[in-house]
Amino acid sequence: MAKNLIPSDLQLEITQIKSAIGGKQNQRDTLRSLGLKRIGHTVVRTADAVTVGMLNTVPHLVKVEEAK
Repeated sequence: MAKNLIPSDLQLEITQIKSAIGGKQNQRDTLRSLGLKRIGHTVVRTADAVTVGMLNTVPHLVKVEEAK
């Protein structure tokens, strides 16, 4: 579900699954802006346009699920 998300009112559970070390600076900044600090860290965010844009920047570093 991480690829090509669209904005909606859903709550998304975002988990970092890979390290940002060696990645581009904008990808590291994006993870930090999402509130992710380390591998295995999970945050819950609304699927608004800003969040979806950030997730589409780093789909290979995060796992996205619908929050329960």
